[in-house]
This record gives sequence, structure tokens and C-alpha cells, in this order.
Amino acid sequence: MATNRLKAAGAALVSACLLAGPAAADLVFPDLSYRTGPYAANGIPFSDGYQDYMTLLNERDGGIGGVPIEVLECETGYNTEKGVECYEATKGEGALLYQPLSTGITYQLIPKATADGIPVHSMGYGRTSAKNGEVFRWVFNYPANYWDGASHAINHILAENDGDISGKKIALVYHNSAYGKEPIRTLEELSAKHGYELMLLPVDHPGQEQKSQWLQIRRQKPDNVIMWGWGVMNQVAIQEAVNIRYPMENFIGIWWSGSENDVLPAGDGADGYKALTFHNLGDDYPVYDDLQSYVVDAGKAAGAGDQLGTALYNRGMYAAMLATEAARTAQEIHGTADITPAMMRDGMEALEMTEEKMAGLGLPNFGPTFSVTCSNHGGDGLGAMAQWDAGAKEWSLISDYGPADEEVLRPLIIADSTAFAEENGITPGCN
Repeated sequence: MATNRLKAAGAALVSACLLAGPAAADLVFPDLSYRTGPYAANGIPFSDGYQDYMTLLNERDGGIGGVPIEVLECETGYNTEKGVECYEATKGEGALLYQPLSTGITYQLIPKATADGIPVHSMGYGRTSAKNGEVFRWVFNYPANYWDGASHAINHILAENDGDISGKKIALVYHNSAYGKEPIRTLEELSAKHGYELMLLPVDHPGQEQKSQWLQIRRQKPDNVIMWGWGVMNQVAIQEAVNIRYPMENFIGIWWSGSENDVLPAGDGADGYKALTFHNLGDDYPVYDDLQSYVVDAGKAAGAGDQLGTALYNRGMYAAMLATEAARTAQEIHGTADITPAMMRDGMEALEMTEEKMAGLGLPNFGPTFSVTCSNHGGDGLGAMAQWDAGAKEWSLISDYGPADEEVLRPLIIADSTAFAEENGITPGCN
């Protein structure tokens, strides 16, 4: 079945989503996308990858378990209010899962989706303490979360300094929003453990003006800069770093600050810039042959078909692969192909990604193996470091997947999720 592509705003958005509703038997996956505004350059490839993978399953396999997939795309513009409107417009259409692609939208959807009994997958973003599935029963953030990412960045800096960063100065340049603020507490705790000084440099939406922040960096000369940016903020920050001749090998972006769109505008100056990732890069995987023949060449691509193999296309495809494998798991658990949102939740909670499974999907060595349980909705939190080669115009992994510092993170997750449970009258536990 062809993918629905719904792009509107306000009341028109709501009515368009409802009028274009799919058949009841389809497996419905809303895509809260943003192809417009200052974050469009990053939102487009993710949405393309997400939709193209699902189109591939429809065209090649007839859907999942013989049931076609229907994608309902709803434009949010990376605006929280519009994201909530998209949720309200599509939730009654048989939606099995929401992937908001926005921390702000995720925070708003957690209570709504929980009350409605629809799972949310905030893959690598959102509320970190949602890893505690005994409290956040309908929210998942596998295979890694923001606090994992903060720890991975510090682990990399530790490895570069023989395990000793006491007295070092590390700056966090962050989007001044719920998204950008998410790692601060973790970096503060890791600062207390390892003895580095933390500089906090917020950047207001959308991030096009950063002169003052990089002037501070030039003056105070931090040993490392970590960036929590998105959209136009990333390319502006990288260009500002080039302008002040900050050493790129000491500049590390979170996984949402590591796309081709972020580094290409700076040309050769971006060479050596680093970014975290929780999946592999490039297009040297068998699944791309199928995507090309069944989707792009067939004229069924969500976009122009020019994003295959880019970092964010890969991430969108990976998100779709995890969603559809959870749906397949739910079908197996419940013995029916026509699953409900509650069944989808069960499939997500029982999801296990092995190398054998990924290889069978045409994605060998694409991501770390992990499993999900009732008490752990976040997977194993493994992450790797990528580096940009400006000459080759490509990202490559420069480390193996490694663990986060659970000694620091686990108590933070328990404390935050426990406080949420108390505030909302939730009795933690598995059901």
C-alpha cells in the first residue's frame, strides 16, 4: 500500500490526517516529520529513511506477517504544539507506535500516550529516565539515551588522555531547550567523579547566532567541546569553530550533531570533527540494493531518493527496522498478524536484536546487539565514535561500541524515574 504523506498545519493538519485514514487492517505507523523550517535539513533524511524502509517491506514482503504497513506523515516543523496536534489527529487511526523525533514533543506525549495505551519510541532522545520500564511502561528509548551519550563523550576524552582528565576544561555548547539541557546533570556528575571543569554555553533557537559562545571558547580555551545541537545550529557551530581555529579532533557532537549536513558547509575546515553514534554508517549493506530496486527505482521513495547511506537516512531506516521487528515480535507473541497498540508494546518489551537477525535483514554489523526487558526499556546503551573525513566526504567509525558509565547513570535514572512515579501516582513494577 502506498505511503500516506500528510503535510499541513493547525486545523488543516488535523482534518487532512483524519480524511486520509488507512484501512483498519493495516499496521499504522505515524511519522511526525519536519520537512520545513530551520531543522528541515536534518528532518528530511530521517523521515525518508523511516518511510523508505517500510515501503520496502510492503513492496518486497507484502508488509509484516502479510499485513500492509501504512505510514501517516504529519508535519510538525519541530514545533511541540504541532507535534501534539499530529498525535491527536492520528492516534485514532490505529496508530501502533509514535516516534516523535523531538525531545519537547516526547515530553508532552509521555502522559498522553500512556493514558491512551500507545507506545512511544524516543530512540536516542527524549526523557532519559524512561529507560526504567517499571515506571514508563509505554515509553522506550533503546538502544541508547542522552545520558549514555554524555558518558560516551567523556569516556572518549578519558581514553585520549590516558584515563586522567582532572583539571581539564570541557565546554558544552547546547540547544537551549529540553533537548539540549538533557545531558547537563550527567556531565555535572561525571565532572565530580573525574575532576574536570564544566562550561555551559546555551544557544537559543534556532541557533544561527553563536558569536558570543565561541568568543568565550576562544578566550577560555576549553580542552574539549561537546555539542548538543540540531538543525542549522550544528553547521553554524562547526563554522564558528573553524573561524577561531578550534582543533576539530577535540570537538565532539552528540549523534544528532553528526550528519553530512552539519559538516559539508565548512568544507575542509570540518576535517577531523567527531560525533557519537549508536549505529553504523555508509551504504555498504545488502538492504540498500533492495531499497534501490524496490523503492527508489520504482518511484516510491519518500523523498528524492538522494539520501541513501547518509547518517540520518540510516538512522531513520534503523528506527523503522526496530519498529517493524518489534511488530513482528508482537505478532509472534500473540499469534496474530493484526496487532493492537498494546500488543505492539509487548513486542517492543520483548525485542531482541542479535547479529544473526540484523544480517538476515540485510544489515550485518549495522548496530550493537541488545535486548529489552520490562525493567530496561533502553537496551544496553552502547555507543561508538565517528569522525568526518572532509577529503572523502564521509563518516567512519573510529572506535568499537562501548558501554556508558552505569555506576553514575543508574542512580540518576532510578532517582528521576522514582520522582516521576511519586508525582504521578505510579506504582513501579512489571505487568
